[in-house]
Amino acid sequence: MSSIVVLKTGALGDVLRTTSILPGLAAAHPRAPVVWVTAPEAVDLVRGHPLVARVVAADPARDDFVERATGELRDEDLERILSFDDERNVCRLASHLRPRLVSGGVLSGAYEDTEGALRYTQDTAPWFDMGLLSVHGIERADELKRCNTASHPGIFAAMLGIEPGPTRLELTDAARAGAARFFEAHRMGEAGVPWVGLNTGAGGRWASKRLPVDRTARLARTISEARGGRVGFVLLGGPAEAERNVRLAAELGPDLRWIDGGVDHGVLEFAALVDRLDVLLSSDSLALHVAVARRVPVVCFFAPTSAAEIELYGLGTKVASTAPDACSYRPDADTSTLTVERLAPPVLEWLERGRSGRGR
Repeated sequence: MSSIVVLKTGALGDVLRTTSILPGLAAAHPRAPVVWVTAPEAVDLVRGHPLVARVVAADPARDDFVERATGELRDEDLERILSFDDERNVCRLASHLRPRLVSGGVLSGAYEDTEGALRYTQDTAPWFDMGLLSVHGIERADELKRCNTASHPGIFAAMLGIEPGPTRLELTDAARAGAARFFEAHRMGEAGVPWVGLNTGAGGRWASKRLPVDRTARLARTISEARGGRVGFVLLGGPAEAERNVRLAAELGPDLRWIDGGVDHGVLEFAALVDRLDVLLSSDSLALHVAVARRVPVVCFFAPTSAAEIELYGLGTKVASTAPDACSYRPDADTSTLTVERLAPPVLEWLERGRSGRGR
């Protein structure tokens, strides 16, 4: 039996959203199990997926990445290689695996050629033309990114000749139990009080993905006042948001109902917390993709990155910057048009709809 190997490491959110290809691959290649190669920190995002037969964990930043991953795949006959990263080691692995393709097998995506240049196959040009490897140069790539109106699942499905599918993230019993204990410990089960996750930071790379702390606090206050105080907020983020969330907590003050969700959870524990929310307010970050994969209503905002790429499957609202540098991929993109007046109404609307219709 020949396998399909997916090479996708990179940012955790990008790994998770790429799971949208799995239903289409299963339908098009029902006898080909999927083996997913990813970084160790991303393993939990894909290994529970029912359409992933095996996960190979290997760090693309290590010198032995190609050797280690190739060794893990030594017993696989390959029907397709899907290489979706632009990192040299991942492209090199794709080239090393290429001779292992069975007759008629196909490599789609990025690879390293015999002269050491990083290239991509023509069938994946709709995606890589907009990225760092673009044959058109980075300025044209950014222009194509800004002009794009297709979603990530739509682009990938069209490239691979499959039907687009939903993203999916499976939670372990341990992760669910941990989230339940957290909610119980903080007495978050009061009837009629919904909980909104505030994930308005974005790590260290993209400062302009974030919503300023003072604006986040004003937004929470506006939402609370509109609901007569019957709403709670959970402060979310990763280690990079620790100091930010301390400042946000001080801005929220004692008159709002809020809980510090912590910043040191594993990815599944974090996902389990998001899963129990009524609505998530999020930047373009891992939390957004977790909410989409778990069918949690999400209001997400965008300034430097593409709102068009994000597929919410009917369970959320996108609020995009209207500044001239929107979708510019600038770390200092203007976020001033992401106002409380634009963000509060969709959050309140999703709160009114309640948790029904999540389609889990």
